[in-house]
Amino acid sequence: MSQLIGSNAAFVDRRARGDEYGGPERRQFRDSHESSHPDIREMAEAIDQYKLQNRRRFITYAELHSVISKLGYHK
Repeated sequence: MSQLIGSNAAFVDRRARGDEYGGPERRQFRDSHESSHPDIREMAEAIDQYKLQNRRRFITYAELHSVISKLGYHK
């Protein structure tokens, strides 16, 4: 730790990498795709697509409501 203090090492902001991330996908509902119920599979895929398009690892209740509403569900 003391070697880092005063060194000229540049700070690397990992968030500024853009699309270079080559790690595994981290999706909240990935296991749900294996469900035998087609409605559950459809909802999980829609949520995953939303998260990939919007670069979100987790979504809020408002975003979840939006995805479910776009699938045609209503109260």
